[in-house]
Amino acid sequence: MRATSILPQGDWPATGTITLDYDHRHRRRIRLRTDAGADLLLDLAETTHIRDGDGLDCGADGIIRVIAAAEPLAALTGPPELLIRLAWHLGNRHLDVAFRGTSLLIRADHVIEAMVTGLGGTVTHSNAAFDPESGAYAHDHA
Repeated sequence: MRATSILPQGDWPATGTITLDYDHRHRRRIRLRTDAGADLLLDLAETTHIRDGDGLDCGADGIIRVIAAAEPLAALTGPPELLIRLAWHLGNRHLDVAFRGTSLLIRADHVIEAMVTGLGGTVTHSNAAFDPESGAYAHDHA
């Protein structure tokens, strides 16, 4: 199968599913395997951020629904002035960050977590889908 475009979340009929972590949901071209074990070539015109629930349009082979895999995450919390400082440090390191309420959410990273606690922040771990901000210059379909 070959997917050449992404369909945003919708009510289209899926012919299968594929579970992908964030790194595999931010691609242009890569060989993948569906949850049922079928080979799939993701072959997009440009790098795209594929979101949970989107569809990989495989033409006559159907649409494969994307499921965002759970990943080890770290929620960083603290007073607002510390969160601003932490956001600067994360951005300075070009780390992907999601925002959840008053938390900065990153993929678990013991070095960054040590920095956060050293600056007085709190780190809480979980396993969940990671869907970070795309950035000001992204051309995502969302």
